[in-house]
Amino acid sequence: MSATHLPDTQNKADTRNIVIDKVGIKDILHPITYIDRDGGKNPSVGNFTMTVTLPEHVKGTHMSRFIQILNEGPCEFNSSNFGKIIDKVKDRLESETAHIVLEFPFFRKKKAPSSGVESMMDYQVTLYGTLDKGNSEVMMKVVVPVTSLCPCSKSISEYGAHNQRSHITIKAKVSKDGELHIEDLIELAEKKAS
Repeated sequence: MSATHLPDTQNKADTRNIVIDKVGIKDILHPITYIDRDGGKNPSVGNFTMTVTLPEHVKGTHMSRFIQILNEGPCEFNSSNFGKIIDKVKDRLESETAHIVLEFPFFRKKKAPSSGVESMMDYQVTLYGTLDKGNSEVMMKVVVPVTSLCPCSKSISEYGAHNQRSHITIKAKVSKDGELHIEDLIELAEKKAS
């Protein structure tokens, strides 16, 4: 039996001259390990969206390469080295522009205010990474559940007021030469709650 050669359609020249802004994969769940500010390893499950831009002369891309990048080794990072995975996507898919959005729960021990009992609290974290023609940017978003004292209840209550649960969302840019810690953003938000 003779081997059949399948044509590589993605690598054929495209004569339509159409740029595709984003092509890739969305909502891919994959195990990750996030390195916290103390160097601790925090296992979690990441939800990845990974895209590249296709120039006008390229017909398509190999979607399996996105998954290969995730499977190549331990998916272990923090905000300062998150850019390395974006570089890999850009290089492997031969594009000048790459985008990654990664959402994951970050768990941290927290003491209850009155009893002092510690339990695990989850915070929703999103990392956004973009590499566009050599310029990279990483953003971090953290959603922090907080409790605040109801001002109306306090003003009409003789003995005590009730609390309201809410969420504070912080989105910050990671500096080029620095690192942004999830814990710092959580602590900043919790200081602003009453």
